[in-house]
Amino acid sequence: MTTSRTFAPVSRALSWRTLGVVAAAALLASCGGGGGRPKADLAASKVTTIGVNSYLWRASLETLSFMPLVQTDSNGGVIVTDWYANPNNPSERVKVTVSILDQDLRADAVRVAASRQVAQGGGWVDAPVQAATVQKLEDIILTKARDLRRSAVRG
Repeated sequence: MTTSRTFAPVSRALSWRTLGVVAAAALLASCGGGGGRPKADLAASKVTTIGVNSYLWRASLETLSFMPLVQTDSNGGVIVTDWYANPNNPSERVKVTVSILDQDLRADAVRVAASRQVAQGGGWVDAPVQAATVQKLEDIILTKARDLRRSAVRG
């Protein structure tokens, strides 16, 4: 019987302490809220109201804004331009297709394909596109997308 009397006050003290910890945890959980603050990394990848990464999408549209667009599909992530001839070189024209492959802002989430034609004998003839040209377009799009993301994080 002395054993139970000795441990009873200690047991009650532990119960009150445990109850206090549980109450404090409940209060902290209720005021932390999941929707109040966005995660810092949210701007990096999954910020999208369309089917693909919105930074890559906007950067692609801005990069190709000087060319006439034939098709834009924001859910599928495809942008197709019409033939564009540079006024300084009207004997050559280019057509570009940009595919955005992911919702993440990653280097492998954008793919550019280009077609080139040169004027010959009164018509247009297919000509090769340098790989460096396609790579340069991808780099421009990625750089713009990163800049858009930085602006969103700062702003």
